[in-house]
Amino acid sequence: MTWYQQNKLTVLYSIIAAFLLLLPFIYDSRSMLILFTQIFIFAIFAMSYDILLGYTGIVSFGHAMFFGIGAYTMGIFMKQFEPTPVYFLLAMLMTLLLTGLLSYIVGLLTLRLKSHFYAMLTLSLSGLFLVLAEKWRTLTFGNDGFTFRVPDFAKDRTDFYLICLVTMIVVFVLLQRFTHSPLGKVWQAIRENEQRTESLGYQVLHYKIIASVVAGVIAGLAGSLYSVSLRFVNTSVFAMDVTLDALLMTIIGGVGTLVGAIIGAGLIEFAHHWLTELAKVHWIFERWIIFFGIIYILAVMFFPQGIVGTFAKLRNKQKNNTQEVLQEKKDIAS
Repeated sequence: MTWYQQNKLTVLYSIIAAFLLLLPFIYDSRSMLILFTQIFIFAIFAMSYDILLGYTGIVSFGHAMFFGIGAYTMGIFMKQFEPTPVYFLLAMLMTLLLTGLLSYIVGLLTLRLKSHFYAMLTLSLSGLFLVLAEKWRTLTFGNDGFTFRVPDFAKDRTDFYLICLVTMIVVFVLLQRFTHSPLGKVWQAIRENEQRTESLGYQVLHYKIIASVVAGVIAGLAGSLYSVSLRFVNTSVFAMDVTLDALLMTIIGGVGTLVGAIIGAGLIEFAHHWLTELAKVHWIFERWIIFFGIIYILAVMFFPQGIVGTFAKLRNKQKNNTQEVLQEKKDIAS
């Protein structure tokens, strides 16, 4: 087997990454840069959710709280201090520390619960942060939110596009390493059969907390970049819709496949942008959420295991059929 055959996916990912890095220099469209920047940010967020749902089997309805904390931490830092690269990095570091600490505490308190009990508790915790952001007006300005300045490198759309792209690539590579490590194998064992994994001597709660911390920190990072892209933050970052977006991206792309989260983010953001643009053509598209729901239903009907999962299943089926044919030929020849 040649090196290329062993590393087909790596080569494909590298080509796509190189194309995306060159894209703003080939096709300099402001709207395109903004759209792709949003895709990269939400791809990071969806990958963080995939660690919980796809690799550990944890369903959370409160993942938006980490996203929101990241957004508010960055916004408050940039509003209170000078928008310099140093304070930007400090805000990012503070985001990682806060989300890491919060996800550890939340995981420690809630992950002993099973399935829908855990999901509903995370939803209530996320609602608690939403209420806190609404009421603490001296800091968050409530539902009105606030604008803030950003460093010069974040003002340039091309530079910020590249920052978000590189961040997404780095997160993808790191999470790939995580999921293919012994730690990732234990996560997948917990997803498949938690009781059996525990009977083998693994401290299941500890591994779940690690997954919660990793997912929370990555979600906070995505939230920080999201607020910088808008230069504005309000309580909508804590809304249930944010978590549902991550859930839809993960399911459409393929649960348990990090690249599926990226594809899902791209499809949903493109669909959102396309349907919103169509509203200018005909009034019926002003109710774009209805068509968005139809697209989601069709995606689930035709790709029940997600886009990546369905294609992987077809490829494996074709491979097995080929092996059976070769085996039959060998049997006939012998």
